[in-house]
Amino acid sequence: MAEKPETSLMEGQQQEHESEMELEETTAHQLSPPSGLTPAEFDELKPYVTEFHTYRVRKDRQCSSLLAQKIRAPREVVWSIVRRFEKPQTYKHFIKSCTVKEGFEIAVGCTRDVIVISGLPAATSTERLDILDDERYVTGFSITGGEHRLRNYHSVITLHEFRNGGGEGDVWTVVLESYVVDVPEGNTEEDTRLFADTVVKLNLQKLGSVAVAAAREGGSSGSGCGKLL
Repeated sequence: MAEKPETSLMEGQQQEHESEMELEETTAHQLSPPSGLTPAEFDELKPYVTEFHTYRVRKDRQCSSLLAQKIRAPREVVWSIVRRFEKPQTYKHFIKSCTVKEGFEIAVGCTRDVIVISGLPAATSTERLDILDDERYVTGFSITGGEHRLRNYHSVITLHEFRNGGGEGDVWTVVLESYVVDVPEGNTEEDTRLFADTVVKLNLQKLGSVAVAAAREGGSSGSGCGKLL
C-alpha cells in the first residue's frame, strides 16, 4: 500500500524540526561569573541568570553574552534611570537622539527610534520594549528595524541589590545585561561578540557614573532619587 501523503509530510516536518534543534544550543551563562563579580555574588544571582539571561542560539549564526556592572548606588536609583525607555541617551553612548510617538506611554510593546552617532556601522535603530517589571527590576528590548548590522538583537537587564551590614554606604547594585544577536554575514562569532560586548560595557560604565551622581545628589537634597531625568 502506498504511503499516505499526509504521513510523509508530517515525517518530513518532524525531521526538519529535529535538524533545526540539532543546530541550536542553550547558553551557559549560569556556569561562570562574568567579569567583576565575586563567586559569592554570582552564586546568589544564578537563579536570575537561569530565568532571565538564558537563550537558545543557532550555532555559528548567533552569539550571546552576559555582562555585569557593580554600582555604588541603591537599586531604586539605578532602576529610575534604566526603566526610562524613551531616554536611552541618559546612559548609553553613541546615541545622537531618540524619538517616540506622540502620546507615548511606557508599556510593553511601545517603540522608540534611535539615531546613532557617526563613525559606527549603524545609522538608525527601531527598538521595541519587551519586558518592564517594576517589582522584579527587569527590562528588555529588541531591535526590530533600522539601518544597522545587529539583526535580531534582543537584550535583557536585571538589577540586584546587595547589602553588607547597615548604612547606605554598604549598599550596591549589580546590573546584569545579556543579549543574543545574529552574526552578520562575513563576520565571525568572536568579532560580533567583541563589538557588542564593548558597546554594552561602555553603556554599563556610564550607567554607573550617572547613577552614583544621582544617588549623591539625592542624598544631599534629602530625596530618595534626586533630580534624575
